[in-house]
Amino acid sequence: MTMDTTSFGEVLGNGALAIAAYAVLGVLLLIVGFYVIDMATPGKLSKLIREDRNPNATALTSAGLAAVGLIVAASIFSSGGRLQEGLIATAVFGVLGIAVQTLGMFAFDKVAGISIRALVAEPQLQPAAILLSVTHVAIGLITAVAVI
Repeated sequence: MTMDTTSFGEVLGNGALAIAAYAVLGVLLLIVGFYVIDMATPGKLSKLIREDRNPNATALTSAGLAAVGLIVAASIFSSGGRLQEGLIATAVFGVLGIAVQTLGMFAFDKVAGISIRALVAEPQLQPAAILLSVTHVAIGLITAVAVI
């Protein structure tokens, strides 16, 4: 009877590979999320945040990216150590989460009458930005738990 043993170096190497792969995928999903939010808001999002210092655009973007992070983390957790399956699931669930958040933004625009366009035009932090930011995180959390 042969016992299959894995050396400490192999464990470290496989773990490092998994970390690198998930980190790259997570960053790519965050970039995609940023650009989707950029397309959904008027003006150039990076300019609104960096130059105009718009607190509403910053709050909405931060919450959207935090939600993507929750989805990515849940996908990694649910992969059970199976790297290839975990990466595929993370990519699919990440893109789906971004799509759901975008639809949620447009739904609030129509149903609740909270216009993202009007909101990011405001120079001061607005209560609606806080509401939509929490909604982003809640959608991300719901999606993340659904993944698990």
